[in-house]
Amino acid sequence: MNKIIAFFRLARWSNLVFVALTQWMFIYCIVQPIFKAKNIQPNIHGSLIYLLILSYVLVAAAGYIINDYFDLNIDQINKPEKVTIDRYIGRRWAIFFHLLFTLSSIGIGIYIDTQTHVHILGLCNFLNGLLLFIYSLSFKKKLLVGNLLIAFMLAWVIVVITCCEANQFSLLTRSTIINTQKLLRYTILYGGFAFIINLIREVIKDMEDVEGDRLYGCRTMPIAWGMNATKVFVAVWMVVLISILALLQFYAFQLQWWFFSLYCIVAVIIPLVNAFKKLSNAQTAKDFHAVSSLIKIVMFTGILSMVFFKIYA
Repeated sequence: MNKIIAFFRLARWSNLVFVALTQWMFIYCIVQPIFKAKNIQPNIHGSLIYLLILSYVLVAAAGYIINDYFDLNIDQINKPEKVTIDRYIGRRWAIFFHLLFTLSSIGIGIYIDTQTHVHILGLCNFLNGLLLFIYSLSFKKKLLVGNLLIAFMLAWVIVVITCCEANQFSLLTRSTIINTQKLLRYTILYGGFAFIINLIREVIKDMEDVEGDRLYGCRTMPIAWGMNATKVFVAVWMVVLISILALLQFYAFQLQWWFFSLYCIVAVIIPLVNAFKKLSNAQTAKDFHAVSSLIKIVMFTGILSMVFFKIYA
């Protein structure tokens, strides 16, 4: 039983739930209502929806496993109580599961390609697996490169769904160009939110793990720039995100989306402002962990906001 629990912790089951929930809600709350309004069937439908989600969950799990494999020495300093590899799961088994999940993800992507006219998922899943491996091996230790890569890949979880429907845009355009523009706007909105919020969290995690990273020669932002400059970097992105969300409420008011606005203000904007305040006073690893946890809550509430687009569709 301990090994099973350790395995799920190694694969970051809570983060995998985020990935699955994000894709499922974007498909059901945004993509499907737009296509259904014009009686057009999306490329990704039925069981293909769950296969697409499974493929991204698997490649994400593979990325977390290989990351812990390469970070074993660093994690023994930063968070020794959470180390799984060599304590519950052997290194060879970690490599085995990494390869199994990556190859399964690629195989599922290829299968979806054969059932649709998409022809990108197999290649995308291969590139995702490759980039996550290179990130764990090298990019993670470089200034900003690893942070940007992870933020982009988590935004891609949303963007790829719209890319899968790209060949349907001509059908939507013939019906009404507004539907195409609506899907692209929502993709940019949530893809941009995912990119910024994950970039913020990745840098905060670097501040939390600075001691172990420094000992093993990593050149993360807190090490290269110092804590104060890194705080300014994160604070700027927080202000940008809060400003965008506040501007979004202006358009929501015009559309009389009162419940959407109330939800965003209470569940997304206010917690972000609170995280901003906590960041300014953070000094220890425990402080930065608290800020990171609050940002994770904002990620979750941001994802759940998609339900309002189905309600107001």
